[in-house]
Amino acid sequence: MSNIELWFSEKHTENVKLSLKIDKQLYSADSGFQRIDIFETVDFGRCLTLDGFLMLTERDEFVYHEMITHVPMAVHPDPKKILVVGAGDGGAVRELVKYSDIKKIDMVEIDKAVVDAAKEYLPFTAAGFSDERVTVYYEDGLKFIRRVEDEYDIIIVDSTDPFGNGEVLFTKEFYGSCYKALKDDGIMVNQHESAFYQNDAAAMQKAHKLITQCFGISRLYQAHIPTYPSGNWLFGFSSKKYHPIRDIKAREWNARGIVTKYYNTNLHKGAFALPNYVEEILKNVEKY
Repeated sequence: MSNIELWFSEKHTENVKLSLKIDKQLYSADSGFQRIDIFETVDFGRCLTLDGFLMLTERDEFVYHEMITHVPMAVHPDPKKILVVGAGDGGAVRELVKYSDIKKIDMVEIDKAVVDAAKEYLPFTAAGFSDERVTVYYEDGLKFIRRVEDEYDIIIVDSTDPFGNGEVLFTKEFYGSCYKALKDDGIMVNQHESAFYQNDAAAMQKAHKLITQCFGISRLYQAHIPTYPSGNWLFGFSSKKYHPIRDIKAREWNARGIVTKYYNTNLHKGAFALPNYVEEILKNVEKY
């Protein structure tokens, strides 16, 4: 009697793959925008893939979602209105609703099917959608942001990779529109890919050049996410006014008593210290 094993595999390069052993497939659909799959894996719990690319796993998603939300929240002195672009799984929203003084959280997601699937199969990330401060707009992120001016304190760009549906979220027009949509002391944070593999590093460098053309302060920071390509993942912090290290409100943030599994204010400062190979890629690009 044969023992059949099921595996999900994602190519990180032509010669490198990540593979996770699958217990069962919970959901699969073509939304018209992309193929959505949710698996139950043996070691990483439930995982979400879009068009065959791993978006999150139950075991390590907290790293990504905490680092993309709490870093700007610990720097901005009084954020009341937040925009999240993408993030159909709900993880960024889940972290934001922990802040009682936020008045409004708007989320723009092009694919309603991702949100619906997350609500049904990924309750660990989708729990924040029920908060009354959250409004979800199902439309293209670029088209939405074009209409907005001087409205948000923080914009979190939780996009997919820079191709397909997510490609427009890596353009100068999009970053410039985010700048316009922010208030005078606004902050934008975006997922910034990895710098380890050559193709990823080129996309990261290109995006960062475009962002620095729009924002006066622009820095990268890093986190360790085991299931993302190379495990070393980058985020961008861009601001009209605040520096991510000099202007962190560590005492005030710690006084909130927010429970996290990865983020803390000491790690916040250290995350902006980048490896030399990343600094080399960013040479003559990053603005301080």
